[in-house]
Amino acid sequence: MKTSNSHIKPLILVVVILVIINSVSSSFFNRFDFTKDNRYTLSEAALDITNKAEAPLIVDVFLQGEFPSEFKRLQTETRSILEEFNAENPYIYFNFINPLEGNADAEAIATQFYQMGMTPARVTVKENGKNEQRIIFPWAMANYNDETVKIPLLKNNLGATTEERVNASVQQLEYVFADAFSKLLTPRKQKIAIMRGNGELPDLNIADFIKTIKPYYRVAPFTLDSVANNPIGTLEKLNEYDLVIEAKPTQAFTEQEKYVLDQYLMQGGKMLWLTEQVAFETDSLFNPSQTSFALPRTLNLDDYFFKYGIRINTELVNDLYSAPLILASGQGEDTQFNPYPWFYFPLPTATKAHPIVNNIEAVRFEYANPIDTLKNSINKTVLLTSSPTTKLDAVPRQLSLKALGQQPNLELYKDSEQPLAVLLEGSFTSVYENRLKPFSYKNNKNNSEATAMLVISDGDIIKNKTNGNQPLELGFERYTGAAYGNKEFLLNSVNYLLDDTGLIDIRSKEISIAFLNPDKIADEKLKWQLINILLPLVLLAIFGVVFISLRKRKYTL
Repeated sequence: MKTSNSHIKPLILVVVILVIINSVSSSFFNRFDFTKDNRYTLSEAALDITNKAEAPLIVDVFLQGEFPSEFKRLQTETRSILEEFNAENPYIYFNFINPLEGNADAEAIATQFYQMGMTPARVTVKENGKNEQRIIFPWAMANYNDETVKIPLLKNNLGATTEERVNASVQQLEYVFADAFSKLLTPRKQKIAIMRGNGELPDLNIADFIKTIKPYYRVAPFTLDSVANNPIGTLEKLNEYDLVIEAKPTQAFTEQEKYVLDQYLMQGGKMLWLTEQVAFETDSLFNPSQTSFALPRTLNLDDYFFKYGIRINTELVNDLYSAPLILASGQGEDTQFNPYPWFYFPLPTATKAHPIVNNIEAVRFEYANPIDTLKNSINKTVLLTSSPTTKLDAVPRQLSLKALGQQPNLELYKDSEQPLAVLLEGSFTSVYENRLKPFSYKNNKNNSEATAMLVISDGDIIKNKTNGNQPLELGFERYTGAAYGNKEFLLNSVNYLLDDTGLIDIRSKEISIAFLNPDKIADEKLKWQLINILLPLVLLAIFGVVFISLRKRKYTL
């Protein structure tokens, strides 16, 4: 009995210790991320947003069902990031739904998604050496207190392979979910003034971008027309806004208007300028001669920008790396839309890693102008430049559709990269320092608080196309299916200038996803099948022969 009790006591002690450890561990639950890129560690900004949910926030993800291996990875990563959100706040629930469950009509379901503003993805998949077309629904919907937000899970990078698109999408998962949660959980506080009165783009041509930023900010039109009669009152009203957006002004600014904008900046206001020094529209080419003249545009802003440290030159950027011009041929049902190289539609690239341009698609410019940066105390970051194969064309200049299809002289494209979007940050000096003021203002300031201004030398990057009186999606080319990054670039710009949640910092997160090579899999499939099937059999046979030989030697007399 003593021997029996001596065995039972250690066993009971082990059980008690395990129970205590289990109780303690459940009270001090934690998750550990051992990945090199910390892909499963939520940023502080995402945590702050997530913790604001005080009622069930339900996320329905439509990445469920049979689809290619690349999208299985996107599905797995989506589930993992949602588990992290749920671990941080149990009010966040998620479900994975298969839209095609029960052999549903794929085309009918795709039409329903399209009508809800969630365009399905048609992807070509190479499996077992064959190409197949699949319909994927890379979307999610977040619901909170009777409000719903659509969440795109797949980035449509121009010219990217499926693997590259999925890799870029995985990098943005934390951002797209945090962004959606922010729309549902964070009240709109900051105000944006959409400037009017100087020939800016009409409402219909900026409608899609305005719709995009409305979930984040309070947006209202603001005109400088009253400056002539009540400049101080206009300035005081403008100071109530956190950001000013000037979308392609075409009429010159008066000195009073410039002074109002200058003092707005001195008070710490933020500004987004989309402006051009050359007047030209593609529609002007559609005449019997198929030609038109690009002319200088006078906005009376040269000294304004010069004082802040930049100069927009009166030249056209002619870039071999560019978007095509789409022209129609035929009539009625026989109409075809054909792309032609048009080197005045540059597709600029990011010069360095920056939250505004990190991991975005190509941005489509039209008739952009080069920007010079000048030495002063302002910190300048060139966000986008033309390609190394750039030529600068002086104006006035005649442009003609007859040039389409002609081979360019490559020896002329030696002007290298030209800045097209420059971010200015710091303490600005007033344009009117040591100058006669256009009107008396007792609160005049010659130096600003720390603030920022983004200058883009093309007003058309914010311009959405239209179908009748309906705006189309900004950056989407319906005739070629190309999706450009204009909307994302501008939204990032506004988020950066008015960042109060840290969302823009989440975009900087870099995640590296490794994929299998489908071509190599197809080429080496037979080899690895033979290795996996025959090698174990060969090894087993060798083992059997050796084993039998040893037994015979041992037991043979």
